[in-house]
Amino acid sequence: MTAGADPRGRLVAERADAGARGDALRAEFERVLGYTADRDADDEHDIEGASMPFDREMLRATLRRAIVSLAEVDAALGRLAAGTYGVCADCGRPVEPGRLEARPAARTCVSCARPPG
Repeated sequence: MTAGADPRGRLVAERADAGARGDALRAEFERVLGYTADRDADDEHDIEGASMPFDREMLRATLRRAIVSLAEVDAALGRLAAGTYGVCADCGRPVEPGRLEARPAARTCVSCARPPG
């Protein structure tokens, strides 16, 4: 296992942050849906209408990213419990400590994370 003195503590903190972010985004998304449900569906003639679908989709995408982040942290906690945390899932080499410091849920080393080409 690599990466700092307390990877579990960092992952638990990261999970709490991701969970709080997801909860806040869900609440905001519900608020926006509630607000826009009462509005006329004719977005074309409403000065704010054109931005409402865009805002909803941006919020939906941000919420999806928060859910993915939470799943990544949960997977990292699973790797920690299994004794494979800090080992690249692709090549089997150690994940650089700096990478784990920056992204505690990272599952690959820098080389394997680099896009091909």
